[in-house]
Amino acid sequence: MEPTTNTDFDVAYIADLARLQLTDAEIAEFQQELDSVLGYVKLLSEVDVEGVEPTAHVVTRNNVFRNDSTRETLDKSAVIDNAPESVNGDLIKVPLVIGEEADGVA
Repeated sequence: MEPTTNTDFDVAYIADLARLQLTDAEIAEFQQELDSVLGYVKLLSEVDVEGVEPTAHVVTRNNVFRNDSTRETLDKSAVIDNAPESVNGDLIKVPLVIGEEADGVA
């Protein structure tokens, strides 16, 4: 069954709202594509789904877990030495992101 066309959506109007500049050829092409998509959506709305359980996904989705294992981490002193600024040689000092301080430091 071929999808029916639907001209309820005007591509030229939608393009204008989106501030898109389309040529007449592009408008005609996109209008035909949009009408085709909307026709298929209309076909889907006609499908009898009585008794079909709603699902969140059409295929089964499972969480993928990796094994929780220990591994070697970065050396703390090397990380602190590589930071632009540190506090007491123990913490990395970062610029103030939220606040009203003039110099950007709390």
